[in-house]
Amino acid sequence: MRVCTPITIRYAETDMMGIVYHANYLLYFEDARTAFLEAIGFPYNKIEETGYISPVVSFTVNYGEPLRYGEVAVVRTRIVSSRPTKTVYAYEVFKQGQDVETARPCCTGQSVHCLVDAATFKPVSLKRALPELYARYAEVLEPEDGAAPSGHPAS
Repeated sequence: MRVCTPITIRYAETDMMGIVYHANYLLYFEDARTAFLEAIGFPYNKIEETGYISPVVSFTVNYGEPLRYGEVAVVRTRIVSSRPTKTVYAYEVFKQGQDVETARPCCTGQSVHCLVDAATFKPVSLKRALPELYARYAEVLEPEDGAAPSGHPAS
């Protein structure tokens, strides 16, 4: 499952060259990940209400064509890996109006998240702590092209 989230580029998000400052893509990914969780019926606040949080373990970002003030970006988000100890989201950023199935993304990225107890910050198993979310991730999982779903050998 892929969820598209529109993001309007604000002037404050651009640099002296008039393009989106590179670190702002992390904020766009955060907005898109939040929208993804809502779309699959498990908003982030539901995770927090159960006493857990899901911090970022790592980010990778690859920049291509720049985005500018006033343009609308569309961030397409999916889960590419889900294991009890980590979840990997993939992002593709397009300009509004581009065909997300055929156009080359302006930017791509991935974020890796774990689940921790909010009080102690100790890692916990997503499968044990939030089995409903773990099962939902399995339903919507779209591994990288050519990769087998997590926990399954390639055929």
